[in-house]
Amino acid sequence: MEIKKSLVKYPFLTKDVEIYELENGHKIVLAHKKGGLVNVSSWVKTGSINEDDSNTGISHFLEHLMFKGTHKHKAGEFDKILEAKGAIVNAATWKDYTFYYVTLPKGENNKDFYEAIELHADMMLDPIIPDYEMGAEFDVNDTTVKDKRERHVVIEEIRMRKDQPWTKVYNACNSGMYTQHPYKRDVIGTPEVISQVSQQEIMTYYKSFYSPQNITTIIVGDFDNETVLNKVIEEFEGKWGERKCEKKINQIDEPIKETKYIEQTAHINSAFMMFGYLGPFACDLKNSTALEMLAIILGDGTSSRLYQNLIEKQPEQIFNVINAEHYQFKEGDNFFIQSNFKPEHKEKAIDLVKDEIRKLQTDLVSQREFLKAKKKIKSQFANNAETVSEIGETIGYYMTVCDDLKLIEDYLKILDEISIDYLQEAANKYLDINNATISVLLPE
Repeated sequence: MEIKKSLVKYPFLTKDVEIYELENGHKIVLAHKKGGLVNVSSWVKTGSINEDDSNTGISHFLEHLMFKGTHKHKAGEFDKILEAKGAIVNAATWKDYTFYYVTLPKGENNKDFYEAIELHADMMLDPIIPDYEMGAEFDVNDTTVKDKRERHVVIEEIRMRKDQPWTKVYNACNSGMYTQHPYKRDVIGTPEVISQVSQQEIMTYYKSFYSPQNITTIIVGDFDNETVLNKVIEEFEGKWGERKCEKKINQIDEPIKETKYIEQTAHINSAFMMFGYLGPFACDLKNSTALEMLAIILGDGTSSRLYQNLIEKQPEQIFNVINAEHYQFKEGDNFFIQSNFKPEHKEKAIDLVKDEIRKLQTDLVSQREFLKAKKKIKSQFANNAETVSEIGETIGYYMTVCDDLKLIEDYLKILDEISIDYLQEAANKYLDINNATISVLLPE
């Protein structure tokens, strides 16, 4: 079997990270972190980015169903065996990826560690997704259906989220930023699709995207690399079966040219607002990091501009909460300013946020703000190399969203290259008020 090996100098780790790419495209990453805990994870290059209106939410639903047993292990056995060994077992679905992980003590002579690799591989390669675990298809408007299988668990999760004001205002803003890209949809999907999707559709989706070319398996901990590599190959290779690697090409949305305003109402007492922008691709590390710094300067904590200018120094209270967030995505980042405010001050609240955005473009960032943002990012970057699970997640992100772990070697160098002038250029390029989608949720 031909295996390509490459090395990455991962900051704060004592040994190079080893990447092995097998003939079928499956990648195995081994990272050294001294201690008694190990993290085993597999990252799949699929999420809502590969969905459309007819199957929205299928990635998240499949994530739930992956735990419903294999031909070797019945539903619940996987969790039960590992949790008895002190393991944390979980999974997550987002726009660009779905990942499954186990963090646990290695056990005597690595016995529990090796068993975790066996169980993890079995779950990834042979989910049976039985109908009786999914629950029967049903009319989502039929209130008499009482079946409480996984289909209903997910639908209940969707309904609970839909009642949350932050979710409402975010979904409207997120959808408004795009015309056709799959990022416009909510990752969790809709009750209409989840109530009707068949077991066959789920399995077809699984075989299309859970292919070796789309999966990176990451092992982090203190172990003999050759032994663990051979163990992972033994458990995964030759067991994939027939799978096609489906590649979808999405048309990338350009930022809107004129401010878009969306207003909704709900049974709430206060008002919510979100400004949303499209940004650079996540692999554009310098611009993506510049936006991360701007989010810290503008809206991270009580010393940020938004808090100081719109809460602390206002003569009358208009905002209860206000902050800024930056989300990194494979096909274009998002930048958000989100707030909770008094509804009677709607027009003033919108104007105040617009003023702060304009000031970010016209007034140079101060040296104090600049250094604070850099220090915060460096601290977060160092902290993410502290535990096996955080290292596994960082590696998974770079391998899956950026397609290149090598980028991490240059991260601190690129951060140091960002100047105050560069930040202002990024603010002008990405945060023009004409490119903003504004979503407001008011009391009925």
